[in-house]
Amino acid sequence: MWGKDSWGLGVMNKKILIGLIVIFSLFLTLTTFKYPFYAKVEVKKVREPAAAGKFYPVENLREVVSSYLEKAEYENYGRLRGLVVPHAGYIFSGMVAAQGFKEIPLGIRTVIILGPSHHLYFKGASISNYTHYKTPLGEVRISEKVNQLKEESLIVSVDDRLEHSIEVEIPFLQVVLKDFEIIPIMVGDVNPKELADILLKYIDDNTLVVASSDLSHYYPYEVANELDKYCTEAIPDLDFSKMNYCQACGKIPILTLMYIAKKKGWYGYLLEYKNSGDTAGDKERVVGYASIGFYEGVNKENQKILLKLARNTLESYLKNRTLPQIDISSIPSTLKEKRGCFVTLHKKGELRGCIGSLLPQEELYKCVMRNAINAALRDLRFKPVSYDELKDIDIEVSVLTLPKILEFKTPEELLDKISKKDGIILKSGIHQATYLPQVWEQIPHKELFLSHLCLKAGLPFECWKSLDIEIKTYQAQVFSEKDFNLLISSS
Repeated sequence: MWGKDSWGLGVMNKKILIGLIVIFSLFLTLTTFKYPFYAKVEVKKVREPAAAGKFYPVENLREVVSSYLEKAEYENYGRLRGLVVPHAGYIFSGMVAAQGFKEIPLGIRTVIILGPSHHLYFKGASISNYTHYKTPLGEVRISEKVNQLKEESLIVSVDDRLEHSIEVEIPFLQVVLKDFEIIPIMVGDVNPKELADILLKYIDDNTLVVASSDLSHYYPYEVANELDKYCTEAIPDLDFSKMNYCQACGKIPILTLMYIAKKKGWYGYLLEYKNSGDTAGDKERVVGYASIGFYEGVNKENQKILLKLARNTLESYLKNRTLPQIDISSIPSTLKEKRGCFVTLHKKGELRGCIGSLLPQEELYKCVMRNAINAALRDLRFKPVSYDELKDIDIEVSVLTLPKILEFKTPEELLDKISKKDGIILKSGIHQATYLPQVWEQIPHKELFLSHLCLKAGLPFECWKSLDIEIKTYQAQVFSEKDFNLLISSS
């Protein structure tokens, strides 16, 4: 029999207990050395899907999302930084949402998703206490940036287990992106400008901002189309006054994104608009959907680089027929992307030459250099520019989006669809001509604009009234030396 001590333990049991205590103490010492005792250990907390099987399928979700994305047409408007996309059932809004998600560039690591609350009223903007969002495609980690965000005065924490507006966007992100985190924010009654000011501190070059929203609800088809124009025109134009007439359930998330875009200098474009009457519903009571993208254009510093490059090119080529020496490593990566561009020369306010490339055939900085020379020497409407003229010439650069075919069935529909923000390409057989968006300032009437474009293409004056023509539209980011008061000199 083993003896017992005052603890009531046998001698052998006591030795075993002491050994275990020593081992445990050693373990604590080693782990505390590697992981300090005050280190916070994360407890995984997963938000289970609430909309799976209701707003989107469970079994073949990846295939469904992929099919929508495959049918969507990629636009080349620049680098996408913000999106307005719908959050209805995929059968109704999936094809519209896909048009937006198709634009997401590689390299996005963080996605801020702003969604309205359909079930609860609360003040502020809510970030719930989860570490992951789950869909049938797997789990997506919530960024650690939320720990800092939760310290902001407008941020609260409200239970969002029943809310779908954020969740339905995640499967599209899971298919498009491979390695990313999210910052899910359910938006309540909050000042969108104040929320935008907070979020601006957390947006870097690898962050995408998504505003989740449908448009008008339950109007007849034609009425909805007219009402939704307020939204589809106001949002990309950053027209905050017109937004008063926009009916959208995610109006505050949209306005938040608009304020961010305004501050960042992003450019907005309508990518797609449909309502449920166009997709899978009747036309008696429809819901409107839009995808609107905000893109990072050529920023002010890069605009200056392109303008100076154009002038240096002209000075060198007109004087010596040589191109200027360039340190390629000093050219920003944005200017190395393939883009269409035009270079326009004005002398004392009068056009002196304009030539460009409608399609993205080469790197942007090369496009500007080449077309600066073309505008000076190869515009057949004018005699070649001389070196001595350069001191009187203002250089303007237009960076173009990818042209897109405009569908129409009648001349009246064509007039209704073209916008005075667009550049227009008119083509019939071997005849083709284009006017940049700036030309609308000289020819503001749509009929005359198209008629003069017909003449430019070598076609009859009113050729646009024939259904035998093709119309494409594009947009342009325009900047000139006079915008920056750049020194114009041939020295």
